[in-house]
Parts: sequence; structure tokens; C-alpha cells
Amino acid sequence: MEHAAGYDAELQRLDVPFRRACAVQARDSVLDVGCGTGQTTRAAAVAAREGHVLGVDTSAPAVERARALAENEQLGNVVFERGDAQVHPFRTESVDLVISRFGTMFFHDAGAAFSNLARALRPDGRLVMMVWQAGDRNEWSVAIHRALGGAERQVGDSPAFSLADPARTTAVLEGAGFVDVGFDDVDEPVWYGPDVASAEAWISSFTSTDDLVARLGPEGAQHGLDLLREALSEHLGDDGVWLGSRAWIVTARRGRPER
Repeated sequence: MEHAAGYDAELQRLDVPFRRACAVQARDSVLDVGCGTGQTTRAAAVAAREGHVLGVDTSAPAVERARALAENEQLGNVVFERGDAQVHPFRTESVDLVISRFGTMFFHDAGAAFSNLARALRPDGRLVMMVWQAGDRNEWSVAIHRALGGAERQVGDSPAFSLADPARTTAVLEGAGFVDVGFDDVDEPVWYGPDVASAEAWISSFTSTDDLVARLGPEGAQHGLDLLREALSEHLGDDGVWLGSRAWIVTARRGRPER
């Protein structure tokens, strides 16, 4: 998990409003979806000092790393499991709060996934998730696309932006049993590293980058990477490479079943 620290560092400015929106209470039972190596899960466990936190991710190495970090921090109220939140057998009505920091955009069947999460929530339980806004509103996405995307590929043409449209996301959540769906704009930059070489290496670790480079062929890929380095150089400051980002904090409650 050599990229785990990089991911947490990338999102450092977005993490502050996300944690504030989660507002984890001392006795909460919390489920963290797509928890990765568990930064948000462990933060929730610290806040829910009299409660319990479960982190779920599809990556076995990420889950193993999350467990080790929680053990090092001596957190006894957090558990990590490998699983797909779309179908994972969560106990019905077992949690007060479902959280996810960029962990819900890649569901193959969003309706089924959010229905499964709604079943795990107690009536009136809360959902708080951070998702990307449209690709053309994210400077990092635009910069990568202009360098590597090619003329045939649209900015934001990626599953990472599957929940960017508030109307569509609201319809999916309401169909899954959620109510009071809300969207709060988060306008904070992402950090790609202390210098251009580090930023290029970080971006090159993205699966989406591999896909874009493969489309260009050997000569086109080299030209694209040169353009990418130029773009990153334009965003280099005294404290590293920063690019603008726009995200939504989506909040909702599980509706009470009709009697």
C-alpha cells in the first residue's frame, strides 16, 4: 500500500469539511464504505469513543493496512472487513451513520448498493458521503484530460463522476429509501506532491491514467506525459503541486418504513 499516504495527503484539505459534516457522536455505530487504509474510519473511531466503527473495502491489502494502523493507534472500537458494500451482509438496522469519502462512485449497481446501505441504517440514520462534482469543474481532471485524454474522450468521462449530477443522485438515493437528500459544495484544492516529479508519479498510479496512456500509443503517450509535466509545473508552489477540485458532500436520512 505504497500509495495510501499519498491518497490521504492528496485529500487533506477536503478531509476537514468532510469530518465536520459527519459529526460523529460519542455513542454512534458507524459504517465507513470504501474505507481504504482507514484514515476516515480511525477518525470516526476516535470520535465514537463509546460506540463502534466498521470499515469495509474491496481491497485486501488496504484492509490489512487499516487493521495494522488501528492496532498501532490502540483503537479497540474499530473493525475492518473486506467486502463489497453492494452485497455485503450488514446486520439490518445496526448503524446510526454511514460515511464514505469518495468510496461510493464505483458501484456497478448504485440502486442495489444504496438499498443495501439503507437496510443497514436504523430509521432516521444518516448517510454522509463525499463525491466528485462534474469532471469539467475539477481542475485536476481537466489538466489530466488535456494532456492525455485525446480528442475523442470527454472531460469527466469516468466512473469517478458517476454521482456528480445532484438530480440523478437524489433519484437513486430516494429510490433506495433515503429522504432529505442535500448537497453542499466543497471547493478545496488537492495536493499532488512536493514537486513535479512526485506529482507525475502520483498521477501515473491512477488506473484512469493507465487507461488514457494506453489509448495514445507509445509516441502519443510520451507527448502526453510531456504536456502533463508542463501542466503540473504551472501549478507548482512553495508547498508543492496543488490543483483545484470541486466535490459534493451528500447528506441524507433513511426514511421510516410505512406502516
